[in-house]
Amino acid sequence: MKNRVVITGVGPVSPIGIGKEVYWDALLSGKSGAKPITFEECDMNQYATKIACPIEKFSLGDFLQKTKDAKYLGRTTQLAMAGAKLALEDAGLSLERLEATTGRGDYRIRGIDPVEIGTILGVGVENMDLCEKYHKRFLRSRGPSKISPFALPHIQVGSVPGNVSKKFSAKGITMDVSTACASAIHAAIIAYKQIFMGEEKIIITGGADACITPYVFGGFDAMGAMSKRNETPEKASRPFDRGRDGFVLGEGAGIVILEELTHALDRGAHIYCEMTGFGSTSDAYHITAPDPTGEMQAKAIRDALKKANAEPEEVDYINAHGTSTRLNDSTETLAIKKALGNHAYRIPISSTKSMTGHLVGGSGGVEVIATALMIEKEVVHPTINFETPDEDCDLNYVPNKTLKKPIRKALKNSFAFGGQNAAIVLEKYGV
Repeated sequence: MKNRVVITGVGPVSPIGIGKEVYWDALLSGKSGAKPITFEECDMNQYATKIACPIEKFSLGDFLQKTKDAKYLGRTTQLAMAGAKLALEDAGLSLERLEATTGRGDYRIRGIDPVEIGTILGVGVENMDLCEKYHKRFLRSRGPSKISPFALPHIQVGSVPGNVSKKFSAKGITMDVSTACASAIHAAIIAYKQIFMGEEKIIITGGADACITPYVFGGFDAMGAMSKRNETPEKASRPFDRGRDGFVLGEGAGIVILEELTHALDRGAHIYCEMTGFGSTSDAYHITAPDPTGEMQAKAIRDALKKANAEPEEVDYINAHGTSTRLNDSTETLAIKKALGNHAYRIPISSTKSMTGHLVGGSGGVEVIATALMIEKEVVHPTINFETPDEDCDLNYVPNKTLKKPIRKALKNSFAFGGQNAAIVLEKYGV
């Protein structure tokens, strides 16, 4: 059995806004989430980069009923749970509390067999806030006596989809996908396949990450991968601009509801767009740097278009990976030209990361949401901070202002550390 797959709900939890309306308004206004940061545990002077895109004043209790086990949850898990709640509600799926029958603060999706609901989430890094906290306790106490028995289960990458599945009583497939900053798109691809083959009717998918911790931030700092525009953080993320000097690390979750088309129509769900194709390749080249030829990135794009039965000339918009690093932006530009030929020069392209920063495993999720909203509203959000063209980045990046444009077929790229490449095609439904 082969089914069509549509997006019926979106739940963005981002540095520039939480919830669909706030997030969309921020995208259109070109809002930057970048700002100076500090860590309680260490002196910021030891870092060359001192800026990031954090989510300020986030509390899981603003979205979900507080439970006794909430204090054990890592920040990545909490962001994913909040995004899932927003996405389920946006999809018009009624949530019923289970307190009366179980004494738990969990929910059940009313009217749908829990076995038909899956959870597949991309997570680039484990719950590092917990890992770093408990490691300190281990060192200070010289052993495990002061470590909570709940520590290890909640640190693991698999705890993120596991906790989301438990919270919403989703008893279909539950798994994590960890392919660095392509995690969310790879998760969506696997979710698509599950629905396409009739395994589930609904899957909670997308991705989440909370990487602004002393160790993870320090690791990226040691690599020299982040922007050092500490004096003007709002100008630091500048994908495809000649003056780009690295990405700005962010945190967040982008959760979407993928649903089998007939099931969505039968319950009268709102349909944002349809997912029609995907491609996934590996550079097999370097642990961090992309293959400068862009060959495997281009193949991922071509494979996605082939599965969507789409020609290059039919692509109306591209949501780029667009990290603001020297190598990524030039290689992605080359790959787009190799995959789409001369039509590449006519396609509007924008980078959501110019505003949100790089959310690692959460990036693909918030960018799919941005793309779905652009398809629905026929407006392309800008790439902010694009001021000086680069001869290696010579395509139409929609600089600094929105562009009104009908979008029938859109391409979403995610090209991750380690050469883990993914691309999907999203298409306007019913056209």
